[in-house]
Amino acid sequence: MHTDVQQNAGREETAESLVSQIRAERLKSFIKGRRDHLDLPQEAIAARLDISSRAYGDWERGRVKEWKDEKLYALAEALEMTEYQTTLLFLYAVGRSPQPDLRAAPHRPETADPAVAAFLGDYTVMMDALSLPTFVIDPAWDVKMANKAFRDLFSGVRAHPTAMPTRNFLRFGLFHPDAPSILVDHLKWQLAMLAQLSSSLERHSEDNGLQAIRRDVYRHAALRDAYLTDMPNWVLGTGADLVHHEGAVRELRKPKPGVGRQGCRLVEETPRSLQRLGFTRLTLVLIDLDERLTPERCTAHDQHAA
Repeated sequence: MHTDVQQNAGREETAESLVSQIRAERLKSFIKGRRDHLDLPQEAIAARLDISSRAYGDWERGRVKEWKDEKLYALAEALEMTEYQTTLLFLYAVGRSPQPDLRAAPHRPETADPAVAAFLGDYTVMMDALSLPTFVIDPAWDVKMANKAFRDLFSGVRAHPTAMPTRNFLRFGLFHPDAPSILVDHLKWQLAMLAQLSSSLERHSEDNGLQAIRRDVYRHAALRDAYLTDMPNWVLGTGADLVHHEGAVRELRKPKPGVGRQGCRLVEETPRSLQRLGFTRLTLVLIDLDERLTPERCTAHDQHAA
């Protein structure tokens, strides 16, 4: 009897080991297949992940001690995976589906300094108490902190592997299919964001994240033409002040019933404590369009009055 139990246990272990091996082989094939589909070298994916080419090569060969959710989400973004492909990635890597609330949850910048970590924690609490959507970005426009009002504004956005607004605001405005439903007159928002990308690259030309966004812009014919031709002409026509954060009033559509379209001014208000950490705080100042006019509406209003 004891021998039978041992044999059954041995067979179960063998079966589990076989399943694990099959999943590992599928994972390696799946990751390499996505990179081949994008026609990108390992160095390009490594740059998107901000890791060395050797480290990414180990990922692709399955030499990973532990697949954490954050690492898998980052890989899904770098390989431009759909929601279904991201689910497959998790199933192959850790044997379960992803936890979508983890991706949407606010996250604080990682720091080894206890004093800095305490400050950022308190700053997050302070931001959550504000009624206007506000968020903190790094030089590559990765969102490091976002308050509840910001998360609520984009709560209806569908999951996307590379362009969630709580992950990178430039990628959201440029690449997310839901962006036009919130950012009214989306082409003008895109021009402004392309100008932000160009301005950021001038200051941080070696940043891997910004370079990856520019590469993705070049892979979209319409965005590439806008970046190389339309955006420079737009900057010359509107003036440099509209390129930076203290810019024109644009419009967005809030998903909350009864609110609809509102004016929106993107305002930078970064304290020195965040500046020293290399972060920028932006606030979406929402304006009642019945009380104030956008620059475009002001022009139309002046022409009508004349």
